[in-house]
Amino acid sequence: MQWPESEAHGGYQPAYPAYPAYPVQGAASPAYPAYPAYPVQGAASPAYPAYPAYPVQGAASPAYPAYPAYPVQGAASPAYPAYPTYPVQGAASPAYPAYPTHPVHGVAPYPCGCSGAGRPEDRQRPDLRDNGGNPHVINIEEAAEFNTDFRRAIWTGRHLQVVLMSIRPGEDIGLEVHPNVDQFIRIEEGTALVQMGPRRNSLNFVRRVSEDDAIMIPAGTWHNVTNIGPRPLKLYTIYAPPEHPFGTVERTKPAAGAAREEEKQ
Repeated sequence: MQWPESEAHGGYQPAYPAYPAYPVQGAASPAYPAYPAYPVQGAASPAYPAYPAYPVQGAASPAYPAYPAYPVQGAASPAYPAYPTYPVQGAASPAYPAYPTHPVHGVAPYPCGCSGAGRPEDRQRPDLRDNGGNPHVINIEEAAEFNTDFRRAIWTGRHLQVVLMSIRPGEDIGLEVHPNVDQFIRIEEGTALVQMGPRRNSLNFVRRVSEDDAIMIPAGTWHNVTNIGPRPLKLYTIYAPPEHPFGTVERTKPAAGAAREEEKQ
């Protein structure tokens, strides 16, 4: 095809290159442009800078540091420590303890398996006075384990009472009913048999309980708890409203029985 004279002398330029920029199937020319789309050294106006935008060693002002910001083994001054700050097994001095300082599930934190150091008798005795009517905080598990009295009130308020109990092997709390009092019992140490029912001679609810078990006794329900294990049964119980006088301390079950008789008189 012959271009018009005006076109041959540069008067007209085709809308796009005379040579296709894309591959033509079966063409003898290469499968991609004859002229590269990327910059060629010495070209007048490359499509983008002839020099790369990433840093080149010795360049006057690289776009970002010539040295990587992450640590390189053997580098003089890495941006942060060449050694990790988390503990590595066998490392001489890890940044924090190689053993966790937080509690691990299933591991007893102390030799006695409780929340204090050493055996119960080696720990500091908790405050077992009746602090009712005042704001109060106590480690209830520790208090229950320390208690050796059959019954001891440690908090008596207007609507609720917390009592510790220690029941000897073979003993029970005694068959009883509280007409207007709901009761909660939690076993802290030992094994027991719980009996409940609507009448004194109809205790049709029977369960075996042990450490960490909780017992809920509705008001008006006859109930008894018997220690069937070889060790003292340690528990705490909550009455709502209170069942016993403020500051109640009964060293033994016979003493508790005598106190009940005095209350009836």
